[in-house]
Amino acid sequence: MGMRPQSGMMVRHNAPIPEAYAGLSNPVAASEDSLERGAELFVTHCASCHGDGGMGDGPASAGLDPAPSPIAHTSQMVSDSYLFWRISEGGMMTPFNSTMPAWQGTLDEQARWDAINYIRALGSGSVMPRQGMGGEVFDPAVQAARQAEMLATAVTQSVLTQAEADVFAEVHAAVETLQAQGKVGMEDNAANMQEALLAELVQAETITQEQADAFNDMHNRLLDAGLME
Repeated sequence: MGMRPQSGMMVRHNAPIPEAYAGLSNPVAASEDSLERGAELFVTHCASCHGDGGMGDGPASAGLDPAPSPIAHTSQMVSDSYLFWRISEGGMMTPFNSTMPAWQGTLDEQARWDAINYIRALGSGSVMPRQGMGGEVFDPAVQAARQAEMLATAVTQSVLTQAEADVFAEVHAAVETLQAQGKVGMEDNAANMQEALLAELVQAETITQEQADAFNDMHNRLLDAGLME
């Protein structure tokens, strides 16, 4: 059998980082001043597509294909180097093929790092978004409800059994808790980050290796079924 195809968002989040950006780490502390600067930059340059809360639902997002990323959420699963690359060079190249402009000619390096600090703060809930363009705020309760709905659909469609759905929800909650604690280093892409988080949970005996392997298998089946990105 060949390699399973990845969903569009997973392909984009797992794209190899160019050498010029690989391994970069944010040199700008997420201070109050940096977050203030980042907020102004985000409102001015990003919120029209990504929405005030960074959930990909700004007024200019309608009709865009691919849709703008819910970056407040997805930024928690990728590295500083990935985010700096994507902001710097935009999305008008494979595999992104989006309308996102390259910001390196408009924003200096500190501005781009300030924007990353703010985007990460939106996703962690440590700042409230500025009101300007409209759009949802990242809300863990809303995301949990959407996940429950997705898992219920997966059971109805026989993608997962109810027992598997329960295991998936349990492991996913453990992954998100560990991720929020910031105790695992940020990996270059989402797939590597997920593997690092699962490995840490197994090492801490929060989950078993069997549960980690099952979670990866179920994750792939949900992607194949088109029930998650």
